[in-house]
Amino acid sequence: MKLKAIATLGALALLLQACATPHVVQTKKITDNELTCSQIKSEIAEAEEFEKKARAERKITGKNVAAAVFFWPALIGTYSNTEEAITAAKERQALLTDLYSKKNCQ
Repeated sequence: MKLKAIATLGALALLLQACATPHVVQTKKITDNELTCSQIKSEIAEAEEFEKKARAERKITGKNVAAAVFFWPALIGTYSNTEEAITAAKERQALLTDLYSKKNCQ
């Protein structure tokens, strides 16, 4: 009985993990204008990483297959959220690149 409960909890944990969607970044932050050139570079790299992770969520993965098999609405949620996450990350990169240029960073 105990083993069955542990197996059920493990399956539920995997299912919840499969429902996770990519993080949607804020395209503009209040403190952006106060960033130094090196901080802007770091923020651009972070936004690029968020975009990369969001794009990876669109690919067929074990997690996505599990979501489709056990709870297909989670898969739909993940795919619809990836576009939002990718768009936000790209907009953040563009805003930061423009700020980098306006501050005459090199």
